[in-house]
Amino acid sequence: MASIRDLKKDINFVLGDIIEAVYLWETDSGNKDSKKGSAIIDGAIEVFDDLIVKVNQKDVDDRKAHLKSVQSELESKATDLIEQLNKLG
Repeated sequence: MASIRDLKKDINFVLGDIIEAVYLWETDSGNKDSKKGSAIIDGAIEVFDDLIVKVNQKDVDDRKAHLKSVQSELESKATDLIEQLNKLG
């Protein structure tokens, strides 16, 4: 497991890239402010908030296992958001 700082950076970069991809799709397709795009962005922000709260939890029994579960949750939820984004195209 990498450091907590690296995990927070991963969360930020991965979800930020997904949001940026939605904005690029909206620009390229001419669907500015689309409801589907906004739903994906809202989902990414919700995932971000949820994961950051989990990373900052101090009252866990096994911190290393907890952070690994946060990392795997990031991967699964990011994959779901990317699948939603791919369906837009």
